[in-house]
Amino acid sequence: SHRYSRSLPFAMSFSGTASRVVRRLAHRNIDWASPIFKGDPELSAAVSAFRGWTANAEAMAEKYAAPPTPIDFASSKSAVRDKALVEALEQLYTSNKPPAETYEWSAEDRADKEQLIEDAKERNVFTQEMIEDTEKELAFMRRNRTNREMSGADMKELYPDIAEEVEKEIEDREWFKDTLSK
Repeated sequence: SHRYSRSLPFAMSFSGTASRVVRRLAHRNIDWASPIFKGDPELSAAVSAFRGWTANAEAMAEKYAAPPTPIDFASSKSAVRDKALVEALEQLYTSNKPPAETYEWSAEDRADKEQLIEDAKERNVFTQEMIEDTEKELAFMRRNRTNREMSGADMKELYPDIAEEVEKEIEDREWFKDTLSK
């Protein structure tokens, strides 16, 4: 039986879980001041909420680390007029032994969270590919900067998509398409 089963079993199992999570995260050495956590307002709010939750979990873990102090029914009997009420509460307290509450992570919720993690990994892979492509594009553009010596043919060769767009605009007689408002 759980040593806290007589008082606040949910809080005890929660604080144990919370303290384990906090300890695990503490070892990861996360730089919370990193710009990545501040760039997106939604992410920044989520990080802030998570940090608040971990601080609260840590405080609860410290608060409930020791067993609760026993209730002093004798002083309550002297302070309350209805002694029978205090005696009934004392009897209920001493005889009632509720089972400790434990949280079981449902398979459905676990599957949802694992899917979210997989989706995030896929987005991360896609983002890394985009970064690599962008870096290649920037390197290409730096190598092939336009200057006064570059001819129109050189431009067409370097930037075929722009050349194609220009040719289409000429064929469609859209001379001022990108310069004048309609």
